[in-house]
Amino acid sequence: MHISFHGAAREVTGSCYRLTCNGRQVLIDCGLFQGSHDLHEENSADFGFDATQIDYVVLTHAHLDHCGRLPLLIKRGFQGEIISTSATQELSAIVLRDSAHLQTEEARRSYVRPRGHRAHREALYAIEDAEQTIAAFGRSLHYGQTLDICAGIQVTAYDTGHILGSASLSFDLTEDDKKRRLVVSGDLGTGDRAMLNGPTIPPPGADAVIMETTYGDRLHRSFPATLDELYTAISQTHARGGNVVIPTFALERAQEILYYIREGIETKRLPHSLTVFLDSPMAILATEAFKNHPEAVSAAFTDLLKQGHDPLHFSGLHLTRDGSESRAINAITGGAVILAGSGMCTGGRVMHHIQHNLASDASSIIFVGYAAMGTPARRIIDGAASIHLFGEDIAVRARIYTINGFSAHADRDALLAWHHGVAAKRTFLTHGDAQVIQSFANGLPEASAEIPTLGDRFEL
Repeated sequence: MHISFHGAAREVTGSCYRLTCNGRQVLIDCGLFQGSHDLHEENSADFGFDATQIDYVVLTHAHLDHCGRLPLLIKRGFQGEIISTSATQELSAIVLRDSAHLQTEEARRSYVRPRGHRAHREALYAIEDAEQTIAAFGRSLHYGQTLDICAGIQVTAYDTGHILGSASLSFDLTEDDKKRRLVVSGDLGTGDRAMLNGPTIPPPGADAVIMETTYGDRLHRSFPATLDELYTAISQTHARGGNVVIPTFALERAQEILYYIREGIETKRLPHSLTVFLDSPMAILATEAFKNHPEAVSAAFTDLLKQGHDPLHFSGLHLTRDGSESRAINAITGGAVILAGSGMCTGGRVMHHIQHNLASDASSIIFVGYAAMGTPARRIIDGAASIHLFGEDIAVRARIYTINGFSAHADRDALLAWHHGVAAKRTFLTHGDAQVIQSFANGLPEASAEIPTLGDRFEL
């Protein structure tokens, strides 16, 4: 039995690991690479394995960098079963349909010139591939319950508190007379939020663990201080008569910001007159999913629902589903809080809101999530004087806030605590920038942590 690494190796995105045991091949995640300059080339490259030989896919969660290449896997011949929690299945359907639409639109806007001829670049995959992927979802994982995937391979899911339905995966493997336990962390949450439970640590004593290190070199600021900064930024911008643009990831971050804006209004920490737009059809669908999965949310969240109080809605909130409603927001010159994707400003409706507000010294852009190198969000955060959008250079005059305390990823100390609890004999570190992974490795008590590169294979 062995494990090989086909994504998230010395980089943050593209999570994809291949487990081989007892003659079967199990793919753990199959995510898109994000943030680099050659995304299409990187994502369309060979997987490093034959898609037709994969028997099962087990997903940790529904973020695009964990599930976004599944339709390409289908397109290249995968005919097996996709296994996940039920919440991940619902969210993955939303994410993959949206991704297929974006892939098609980007292909229409992009050109290649083979031998001097102008032609559209082929989409990575189409909506038909996404629909086939959604149809391939089969059995569901339930937190704390063991599922027999096939002979010799069992898996147990544990809540990570990262997004709705996210899971760490503990594989019990048997091949001939050899038994091994492999734990895959997935993305670990912070454990200090109102909507989700904190990460559950799998039982100690695994033979090997593959764990993420996204924020493995830093600590998050306290969450109360984070909320204070958000409320201050919104209130001061409202008082200046400007708009607030919050680039948000559609899964989890958008819902969390809505939750705390509602709470801020109710506790009078935010102006009661706020007009808030959730300008993301995908985020709107994901918001509804929170009400469908009581097994994956906190007791406090379900208690509010039982009392007839929707934690994700308030009187000043407007859900903008179609394009005309989205474009109408651009006519508002002040007093609006606009939540729109994408979180890294690599596309989507937020780009138009950035275009209309970035040069206004009355407005604010608030970043509340990770921004990969090479993305427009990262360039703005790093202090660019102007950003090139839609054929023009737009000066950065708006106030820029980076509020990292909203991160859905555990910080260094929380990662170390989780790793200590798993107490694995062997550690593989992934899902982080190379220097961050090395920094985290240096802080581990043992000196045996391994840092795979793309394509590396290890016997278990």
